[in-house]
Amino acid sequence: MTSSRTAAGWGTATPPGGVRLPFPVIDEVSRHCLSDDEPETVHIEVHLPGRLDPARLRTAFRRALLTHPRVLMREVPGRRYRRSFAWELTGEPDSDQVSFAQPGPDALGRARARALTQCPSLALSPPMRLEVIEVDGGTAAGEPPEAGVPGATRTVLLLTMHHTALDAGSGLRVLATTAERYGGSAALPVPGPVRLDPSGPAPVATDGTGRAVCARPVRVAPDSRPEPVRARAAGNGMLQAELPVPPRVGRTGGLAPWTVNDQLLVAASLMVGRWNVSQGRQAGPVRITMPVDDRPRGREMPMGNGTRLVEVAMTSEDPRDTDLLLGERPDLAAVARLLGTTARRTRALKSAQGAPLGSGASLLTARLLPVGIRGALTRGARRAAAPWTSTALVTNIGRVPYSLDFGDAGRAKAVWFSAPARMPRGLSVAAASTDGRLHVTLRWSRALLGDAAGAHLAGLFEQSLSTTSQVTRAGSNAWGFGSEADIPEADATAPDPEAPGARDKACRPGGPYDRDALRPDPTPGGVRSARENRGRPS
Repeated sequence: MTSSRTAAGWGTATPPGGVRLPFPVIDEVSRHCLSDDEPETVHIEVHLPGRLDPARLRTAFRRALLTHPRVLMREVPGRRYRRSFAWELTGEPDSDQVSFAQPGPDALGRARARALTQCPSLALSPPMRLEVIEVDGGTAAGEPPEAGVPGATRTVLLLTMHHTALDAGSGLRVLATTAERYGGSAALPVPGPVRLDPSGPAPVATDGTGRAVCARPVRVAPDSRPEPVRARAAGNGMLQAELPVPPRVGRTGGLAPWTVNDQLLVAASLMVGRWNVSQGRQAGPVRITMPVDDRPRGREMPMGNGTRLVEVAMTSEDPRDTDLLLGERPDLAAVARLLGTTARRTRALKSAQGAPLGSGASLLTARLLPVGIRGALTRGARRAAAPWTSTALVTNIGRVPYSLDFGDAGRAKAVWFSAPARMPRGLSVAAASTDGRLHVTLRWSRALLGDAAGAHLAGLFEQSLSTTSQVTRAGSNAWGFGSEADIPEADATAPDPEAPGARDKACRPGGPYDRDALRPDPTPGGVRSARENRGRPS
């Protein structure tokens, strides 16, 4: 008779040479705080121009998993009084993780909804699944083609992972190895991130007298839905957009004044500030959590949750800049000052070393007490620290470092990914660049925002990123930086966004009722592509 644990994957014996690994700090904290209302998923979409052979893809994906055996893990069952959680490396997948979605006009939307609502099981190895969706014609976002314009069948690979076990960097590395196995061509060496020493101490937020301010960060204001409606809402909403890549400023003295990543942080800060003001909230200090990934990008890349989280204070050194930044038309000089301050802070944070979640998390996960007691303490500390939790999460992969060449199916034309958006933070922005375009995903907790509010926020982000781009172009012209001075940076994401393809597709800024603004999403999982939203009436 087969026990329920065996049927679920818990009871499979450890293979010869199997290894058990204690949970790292990040994994344990995530495991303690899991919630059915807000699944801890990471999703990655890879859009290919051609079709894939199912048998070849299954073989390639399996070989990729075997190439990265650290991915082949499942949680070891145990009682609440045990001293630690542990991963069991299985050596082989417990089941076939590749599935092919039923074709149809809403196939991609349904797959995206599953990525937000159905978390892979930690009891099965590996804690991920790969869905293959075929799309007839359309664009890289999976939108329907223009009327009367024929299009060939394309393919979308949608990888969903449990964030307690794996992060976006690990998933992208697995997909890159899958592409190598499928296409049959060896990939070029992938350089790792470069961290430069900061030019000086990171500036801190002050109150105008030189004294540091330790104020609570502002929260993203909830939308105007009635409180009982928001309280009953569960899960995440998501919206994706394809934007021009912000321009870069050339380096002087070995350092650029600011990077594309700094522009994304400032744009997210302006987005939150303008949204809160529109909801009748007072402006306040914004703090953004930013993952920093120092791992190599080749096949030797360590799998798992390999980033450390740092918090960036998005506050100008001059408090008078607040009104200038949050006006209907942000003052470009104030935006430039905030960009410069943010760049100095992020350089210092990236170069510094520290625990992935800080010393407090390391203390909470110390193996002095049973996991049941540590879990209760961790959840209590999380609730107590909620008022000091950062305002939003912004994660930027930058230019995707892999070609993702699937042979006769072609190279990736777009790569989107999203990070969880659990409360009390409730908002995440994820960005990656492929084929000269910036692919941005806004994901939010439905307990905080509805679909209309999420679309409004996405429109504000586009406006804010357009503002930072204006400042960067103006700075390049004023400071004499030309295209010949644009040396690639560690987090630079694309070539000149003024290229013809980028110029033609540039998004016009607009408010929540602008014709080009992103619109609410009626699909089951709250996910709709940018162009489809724009096609809806105001």
